[in-house]
Amino acid sequence: MAGVIQKFFIASMLMWISPIAILYGFNHNLFPGSIQLSPYSATLWSGLLAVISVNMVIAFYICMAMKEPSDKHEPDPAFLAEAKASVSQSTTSDEIDGSSQSHEKEE
Repeated sequence: MAGVIQKFFIASMLMWISPIAILYGFNHNLFPGSIQLSPYSATLWSGLLAVISVNMVIAFYICMAMKEPSDKHEPDPAFLAEAKASVSQSTTSDEIDGSSQSHEKEE
């Protein structure tokens, strides 16, 4: 569980840091060739690259999640028991509500 949270935290930080770094780099002419761009072009390219960087981080996070083994995650038995009890309870209450509604319709 700690590994999943750590991966999520790293991906979240990269999603914040990478676009801000790209925007900062273009605004302060840190990238080669960005000095020759007009302000309109610099804004356009920095925004486009910031969006692409966020999408790359999302794709990387999805790939990491897909590679994670699914057999190491097993649900908590107490949680499963409570969930099954809740589902069976809601099913019986729905049946009771349904029969009372049909009885009211007949009258």
